Amino acid sequence: MPGNLRFDELVQKVADGNIDTVLVCMADMQGRLMGKRFHAQNFIDTSYKETHCCNYLLATDLEMATPDGYDSTSWEKGYGDYMMKPDLDTIRVLPWLDGTAMVLCDVLDHDEQPIPHSPRAILKKQIHRLKAMGFDAMMATELEFFLFEKSLDDIRKSGFTNLEPISGYNEDYHIFQTTKEEGIMRPIRNHLYNAGIPIENSKGEAEAGQEELNIRYAEAMLCADHHTIAKHAIKEIAWQQGHAATFLPKWDHNRVGSSSHVHQSLWVNGEPVFYDKNDPLGMSDVMRHYMAGLIKYAADYTCFLAPYVNSYKRFAKGTFAPTKAIWSVDNRTAAFRLCGAHGKGIRVECRTGGSDLNPYLALAAQLAAGMKGLEDKLELAPPTRGDLYEIDSKQEIPRTLRAATEALRNSTMLKEAMGDDVIKHYTRAAEWEQEEFDRVVTDWEIARGFERS
Repeated sequence: MPGNLRFDELVQKVADGNIDTVLVCMADMQGRLMGKRFHAQNFIDTSYKETHCCNYLLATDLEMATPDGYDSTSWEKGYGDYMMKPDLDTIRVLPWLDGTAMVLCDVLDHDEQPIPHSPRAILKKQIHRLKAMGFDAMMATELEFFLFEKSLDDIRKSGFTNLEPISGYNEDYHIFQTTKEEGIMRPIRNHLYNAGIPIENSKGEAEAGQEELNIRYAEAMLCADHHTIAKHAIKEIAWQQGHAATFLPKWDHNRVGSSSHVHQSLWVNGEPVFYDKNDPLGMSDVMRHYMAGLIKYAADYTCFLAPYVNSYKRFAKGTFAPTKAIWSVDNRTAAFRLCGAHGKGIRVECRTGGSDLNPYLALAAQLAAGMKGLEDKLELAPPTRGDLYEIDSKQEIPRTLRAATEALRNSTMLKEAMGDDVIKHYTRAAEWEQEEFDRVVTDWEIARGFERS
């Protein structure tokens, strides 16, 4: 079961008084959970069939503004409703919230047809395309984030100044240092596991106050659902403990950023098909064609891995964040790292994505690129070795949102895979993010030029 609770079990828990609230949620363009809190009795009586939300939720930004330029909805069209259709297979108890369960929804129009630019619908379409080719995608994401001494409210009221991580030094794999953070991380691991999310582990990452949460691989949709719920839970549980968690990729230019690496392989009838015991690296032709697609179209889908202006501050030499769309064997300077060589666990890890990605969009875009590689039987270049930051390569990852937006706008591959309207919609989202940044005077500009310019 994708969730950890059947509908009939929810009915019983409501009757027993153990559940009184049901969160009915959709994933928005930014990968956040949006929705309503239902009295549990109302949900099991009627609202398990459907509820409604304003359609601006799939045409907004991080500030919940109403940008212009979207074809799907606008002030002229009156900002009507979408239907939220609960996926009853995703019901789960949320142990960190008293008496509360959650269900994820698909977003439909009034004719009960999927909204094409809904993140869950975009991923479903690519999964169906892949199944038509005879494959299932197994995927996993890593969630990196920073924990801070103060609460979100205290940090916001201070104007996001004087930010102090919860710990004092690099805690990469550091058991003693991460012991100090167990008041937050232990409930994150245990509550999520008890909510049906197959948590594997947490570890310190490569900076002060930086943690990583790892979830067991799963089918693509489950992977995205798990990521979305876990990210939400991390923020809530840290808040409950009086601390802040942020998934901003680069909150300080002097510190490394936070990523969300995506591991992926294809399976047939429950068996991985990226493995070939006769290949020197254990790579099948399926894997080589798939990886060649990932690499060829890396610029096309960068917007779905790095959706904001800040996302591009990660891509810097010597930070474990990639700068070139090339592959290597077990090499963390590559955008595409071959992991698990010589065995059935062989897979490709895409290291481009930042901690701010929307997992539904990120996974869908990579599946689309990989499928194109399979369809065209693209040839994979030999692996590159050494310090890939120093390699002379034309396969640069777009270094700004502006460049990535143009690559998205002009991507024939993604238009064919997702639809012209979907790409136009997310191109507009990227344009708006850039426009909002361009009109703001930053603290850096003032400090640099106030006296000296």
